[in-house]
Amino acid sequence: MFKISIVETQGERRLVLEGRLVSPWTGEVERAWQKVGEESQNKKLVVDLTNVTLISREGEETLLRLMKEGARFLCGDVLTKHVMKQVQRRCRCQK
Repeated sequence: MFKISIVETQGERRLVLEGRLVSPWTGEVERAWQKVGEESQNKKLVVDLTNVTLISREGEETLLRLMKEGARFLCGDVLTKHVMKQVQRRCRCQK
C-alpha cells in the first residue's frame, strides 16, 4: 500500500509519502512531484519520507531524479536517512 499527500503551509509545499516506495508507485511519485512543482508559487518544495517503510532500487532512482531537480527531503528513521545519504552521494558523482 502507498499513499501520496500534498500538504501546504505558508512557505512550503510538502509531498508526503507513506508506505512502500516501489514500482509502480515510483511513477506516481514523479507525476505528483511535477504537479507540485508546477503549482509551487515559489514555495519551498519538500518530500517527506518520514512514513516510508521500504525504498526499492526503483524508488532510489526516483528520489535521485527528484534530488537532481532540487527536491529537499525530510527523513524519519535511520535506514531512510542512510538510503538518502547514498542517493546524495550518487547525485554528486553524476554532475
